[in-house]
Amino acid sequence: MDRRTFLALPGLGAVGVLVAGCSAYPDQAPEPPVRTSQRLVSYGDDPNQVAELSVPDGTSRGVVVVIHGGFWKAAYDRSLGQPLAASLAAAGWTAWNLEYRRMGNGGGLPGTLDDVAAGIDALADVAGLDTSTVITLGHSAGGHLAAWAASRGRCEQWAERVPVTAVVSQAGVLDLRAAYDLRLGGGAVEALLGHPPGPADDPVDPIRQVPLDVPVWCVHGTGDATVPISQSRSYVAAAKAAGASAELVEVAGDHFVVIDPASEAWARTMSILDTLG
Repeated sequence: MDRRTFLALPGLGAVGVLVAGCSAYPDQAPEPPVRTSQRLVSYGDDPNQVAELSVPDGTSRGVVVVIHGGFWKAAYDRSLGQPLAASLAAAGWTAWNLEYRRMGNGGGLPGTLDDVAAGIDALADVAGLDTSTVITLGHSAGGHLAAWAASRGRCEQWAERVPVTAVVSQAGVLDLRAAYDLRLGGGAVEALLGHPPGPADDPVDPIRQVPLDVPVWCVHGTGDATVPISQSRSYVAAAKAAGASAELVEVAGDHFVVIDPASEAWARTMSILDTLG
């Protein structure tokens, strides 16, 4: 079984999940369990324009938009984000596990970005949902989309209804030109854009949109051979030089360790979120 299959969970339906807390000390009572409810929400007519909403009982700490990776390709889907969404909801967050059109099923530019923008804005239509805290959490190509989503309001075509308040990039593709030069994902950047990246693509290239108006954390495995950690290091250096709030969190492990809920990398990501809600 490969890493992607291991991490994926079955599709969600109208079910409840009960997650029991664990105590660090055997003589200490465990934390009370957190019950969550889950449902699928459409934000467009295409089958890929959906999001899985996981809501904890009681007051939510905020919304985390989970954006899966896979080099923007249709072969990878929201199942990659389901373990993270479950962990987030168990910790008291509202999780919005976002699906979007990808290359091979109507995606690319502008469709993929249109969907991410529309999917985030659809949070405004969820009854009773507080959108004062909306954090984008994206892995790999999803890290690109998570960072881009925080700058999309600079372009009239993606004017935002629901602003992003913080970004957590997990092994994100944050410099499209460097990713193109390295042929990451077998030329995925050129496939996404429809051409080699150039100055006209700056609005969709995160490193060329620094400084952002919101804080960014880049969590990246030092042994990542799929998206090299230089992507995060370069982004954080550029962001800090531009006066932005950006932090690099280097963790041991490969490209997938950051989306393994049992990993120390995920524990550190949850610690970052603890400072935000």
